[in-house]
Amino acid sequence: MLCISAFAQRMGKAQEEYVEKYHEIAVQEMLRSGVPASITLAQGLLESGSGLSTLAVNGKNHFGIKCHKGWTGKTMYMDDDRRGECFRVYNSVEESFRDHSDFLRYKDRYKFLFDLERTDYKGWATGLKKAGYATDPKYASKLIKYIEDLNLSRFDILTTAEETVVPESPLKIEQPVAAPAVRNGVSVPASEEFHFQLSRLLYSLNDVPFVYSMEGETYASIAKQYHLFKWEILRYNDLKKDEPLLPGTIVYLQAKKKQAPKGLEMYIVSEDGEDFHAICQRFAVKEKAILKLNGWVLPVELLEGDEIKLR
Repeated sequence: MLCISAFAQRMGKAQEEYVEKYHEIAVQEMLRSGVPASITLAQGLLESGSGLSTLAVNGKNHFGIKCHKGWTGKTMYMDDDRRGECFRVYNSVEESFRDHSDFLRYKDRYKFLFDLERTDYKGWATGLKKAGYATDPKYASKLIKYIEDLNLSRFDILTTAEETVVPESPLKIEQPVAAPAVRNGVSVPASEEFHFQLSRLLYSLNDVPFVYSMEGETYASIAKQYHLFKWEILRYNDLKKDEPLLPGTIVYLQAKKKQAPKGLEMYIVSEDGEDFHAICQRFAVKEKAILKLNGWVLPVELLEGDEIKLR
């Protein structure tokens, strides 16, 4: 009993020291990314053994982030799901916390969490488990216990001024919005009426107007409807030549941007073989600009976990 009690006391002290040492980093990450500080601290405590794991001590890696395409830093190899897996080694713990925030914000399976109230730590903990962050069936309850035992939710409370700094949900930023009309490749005020405004809805992503293609349409027919040359609409959509157009495809009517909106700094690939062109279309960014930003050339082969810089 005494030995167990002494061990529990040591672990409790290590947890308190971890929170005291890293809570400011967690709060700064919350302001930058929107991930609740309580969740970041609870995951850090659990994943790194209160900062005492080999990976945390030797690699400053507190969240078990593995190596993926684009990682050029130091590495270390440890057994995890498979033997001898590659893990990132950071120059600072701050880098590890930043990577963790980006992993949640920019990987599709976790983006729904940012639509929850930031103070809903139970919702975040349960959502992380449902999204597959960990296989441990008790993962959510363990996070909640850390948060409640150590009162970590106090770090989720911000001042009015700080609240304005936290970025919007990535899903909200990605959501298409109603757009003004476009004629001859130029936006025109919504008050000006043109015949095509009566026939279909116009949307916008990243301030670039587009339409969803309909059954039987081609790039050429859409170009004609909007008084564009076919080569223009192909160029706007990063296409070298005409190709079949499936219903519901996004077709941009102006040149895409060189970078994604603020708050969508990157995209983390969800599964092997994702299409680079489709990703650029999704975020309304030019392929050439994103290739340059990442130091890549075509063709781009993407694997799960690869990071694509979008701005």
